[in-house]
Amino acid sequence: QVQLVESGGGLVQAGGSLRLSCLASGSILAINAMGWYRQAHGKQRELVAVTTRGGTTDYADSVKDRFNISRDNAKNTVYLQMNSLKPEDTAVYYCNAVLSTARTSFLNYWGQGTQVTVSS
Repeated sequence: QVQLVESGGGLVQAGGSLRLSCLASGSILAINAMGWYRQAHGKQRELVAVTTRGGTTDYADSVKDRFNISRDNAKNTVYLQMNSLKPEDTAVYYCNAVLSTARTSFLNYWGQGTQVTVSS
């Protein structure tokens, strides 16, 4: 069974920083893309940042130049460094991974989410 476990969320003042981590564990054979999505109250879930196994990255326009996504392939872990946080960054942040296991081909997996709250 695959699990994605996020950590690092919390409450921070505007202009502050947080670092999210997500560890993928279980009978994993390979991980393709790993990324972060967020869902603010009353809004749809949206892509924040994504990185491929080869290191290609993509960001939502709203977080470019403020957030940085990275991953440690050896540890099956993806990180999201969030700087210059704004109140509009407040949301539940979800880790996502496209991975294969001993029993399945590449499928989409989600973490349980971690709350990020930015106060003004």
